[in-house]
Parts: sequence; C-alpha cells; structure tokens
Amino acid sequence: MSHPAPHRFGLRVYYEDTDLAGIVYYANYLRYIERARSEFVRSLGLDQVQLKAQTGVVFAVRRVEADYLMPARFDDELVVTTAPVKLGGARLVMRQEVLRGTDLCFAALVTIAALQEDGRPARLPAQFRADIAALI
Repeated sequence: MSHPAPHRFGLRVYYEDTDLAGIVYYANYLRYIERARSEFVRSLGLDQVQLKAQTGVVFAVRRVEADYLMPARFDDELVVTTAPVKLGGARLVMRQEVLRGTDLCFAALVTIAALQEDGRPARLPAQFRADIAALI
C-alpha cells in the first residue's frame, strides 16, 4: 500500500531568522516545523481553538529528535514536509523535513501528546485519529 504524499508548507527565510553569518539560527527550524504541523492539522479540518473550547484537549510537543544537515540561508525558499509515522491513543509521531529544492536541510521526528488543560494525558479526538490512521 502506498502512503499519501506528505503535507507541504512553504516559507521564505527572512533576515530576522538568521545569525550573523546569514545562516538560519538553529532554533528557528523548530518554529518552521511548528507552523507546518499547525497547517497540517488545519488541512485535516481540525480547529485547535475549537477543540480546546469544546473538549479541553490541547496538543503539546513531548519529544523532538532533530538533525541539522545543511544550512539554509537568508532569502532561501524552503518547504517543510509533514507526515505521520506512528499513532497511539494519546500520541502522534510525525516526520518533518525542511527542504531547499531537493536539498534536505533539517529533519526531525516529533512526538505530539494530547493533553487536558491541567496537563493530564487525553485521548486524541476520534475523527482526528481516523484521519491520521488513513495517512499512515
């Protein structure tokens, strides 16, 4: 069975994203992949603000394994890909990559946990789980 193509999110590197050498500051890759995950979730039709208001469930990053492979620089056009790789009752693991053309600049394996507002684990919403399961 073939897997659907990963979600794609485009962005441009601005001056504020770089260090003195004009290279993307390492922590900004985490910002890029956060934005891409939010757009991925939105593309599945899940409104996180509404989810919190109706159920009290929020998403939080539990773990990030990051590889910095090649520097991105000021004014580069980048694409962040996001693909789910593992699904549990309260957790989702996603593979995210930051590409400049065909060059892989950054790769991460990100574990997201569903939590109640008080920080206790919560089940991922049923429809969201079903939508993700169809992508794995």
